[in-house]
Formats: sequence, C-alpha cells, structure tokens
Amino acid sequence: MTVHTLTATGLSAGYGEDEILHGLDLAVPPGKITVIVGANACGKSTLLRAMSRLLSPRKGQVLLDGKSIHRTPPRDLARTLGLLPQSPIAPEGITVADLVSRGRHPHQSLFSRWTRADDEAVDAALTATNTSDLAERPVDELSGGQRQRVWIAMALAQQTEILLLDEPTTFLDISHQVEVLDLLTDLNHARGTTVVMVLHDLNLAARYADYLVAMTDGSVHVSGLPQDVLTEDNVRQVFGLQSRIITDPTSGRPIMLPIGRHRMAEGRADPQHAFHKEGR
Repeated sequence: MTVHTLTATGLSAGYGEDEILHGLDLAVPPGKITVIVGANACGKSTLLRAMSRLLSPRKGQVLLDGKSIHRTPPRDLARTLGLLPQSPIAPEGITVADLVSRGRHPHQSLFSRWTRADDEAVDAALTATNTSDLAERPVDELSGGQRQRVWIAMALAQQTEILLLDEPTTFLDISHQVEVLDLLTDLNHARGTTVVMVLHDLNLAARYADYLVAMTDGSVHVSGLPQDVLTEDNVRQVFGLQSRIITDPTSGRPIMLPIGRHRMAEGRADPQHAFHKEGR
C-alpha cells in the first residue's frame, strides 16, 4: 500500500458567517492512528469535513501528498481517502449489501464491470463488522448500533489508504465500541491504513491512538503521544474539568478519572475548592 501524507496548513473554515477553524495546522502521521478529541463545538467535525474536501477552506489549504486536495480528481481522491461522517443518511429502502457495495464505486469506471475483487472486498467488510447476517435487510429497519456497523463496513469496502471517521463508536455499547476500535487497529496494522477519527471517550482515545490531538476553539491546543497529551493540566484547559491521570494496568496508557462534586472518597479534600481557588 502506498503511504500518503495529509496535512492542513493555516486552515480556516466554517459555515455561513461563522468561522469554526482558525488558522489550524495539523500534520497527520502517515500509517498511524490519529484520534482527535475536544469539547463540543470546538471544530472536530469541521476539521474532518475540510480535510476530506466536503468543506472549502476560507484560508489556508489541505495538502494530500504535498498538493492541494482541491486539485485532486474526485475519483482519485475517493480511491485514496474515505470519510465516515456523523449521522450519515442511507437511501430509503436500500439493503445492507447494496449500501456496503457503494463503497466500491470509486473503483468502478464507466466501462468497467463488477469484479470478483469487488465481491471479496464487500464480503470482507461485512465479515469484519459482523454484519454478514444483515446483508439482505433494509438499513432503515436496523437498530442504531447495527446501522453504525454497516456504515463502517461501507467505509472499509472502499479500501482507501486514508480513512477519516467522525465518532465511529456512536450508538454502540461498550463491547461493540471496543470491537470497532480493535477492527480499525487491525486494519492499520495489516494494511498500513492511516486512520483519523474523532472520539468522545478520552480513555478509549488514549488507548487506541498512536497520535492524540486535543482541540480548543477551532485550533489545535496540543498534540503528540497520548501520555504527553492526556495530562491533568490539558484536561483542565481543554474541557474545564478537574481530573486525575493514572496508568492503565492493561495497556500502560494514561487513564483520566474525572473529579466532580460528589462521590469523593472519605477524607479527600473537596476538589472544587481547589478548582475555584485556581480562578477557573
């Protein structure tokens, strides 16, 4: 598999009169898993849309292999970069198999025919996401969790070198969240696929990320290795939350323990007193 580079330089973007991203710089490590975290409305989804060419920059640019992504022919881009957005909408009445098969469209041309390789890609995607038994069912009859796994299957069937996923664990219970993140890690390890995803769960983000990006107010607050990014100070600055960071005995990665006003162990100081004392 070819290793591609994806970078944003001085990127500003938004909707209507609202500018969401403000001069953002980000170099995605090729062949690695990058996870983007941050508070609601900080620009995570907008960044993925801009990096996939669904949203045009107001300033700056997104570069694929050093060239503006807007100069890449659409079909060539779709063969290289795939996006699973938040809450995608399936055509009414479409079956699971037909939806997943749409992931193969970038590999078709006007005169080409569906091939055995296309069948194998679709079957592999259904198997990997444990959705083979749903193949003939209409997508609109599925539960939220089942539907999310089907959309992930479609993204996998596209077989791109770069895969962007906006909250791929939405609607999934914890066992299926881990299953999906393990699947994406397998894909990264086996094929060298560059994976960029937005996650809300900081502890899952720290466990699965090779590179962690924390955003605030439309820019990158800090990025790097999970153990360098997931610190008590950064959690306070990015999320306005007091926390304790410990080491996960299973993975050796950092774990964030949020501190609230209740359920403190007996004898512990009130963290809110310290929080307000710091002027937050």
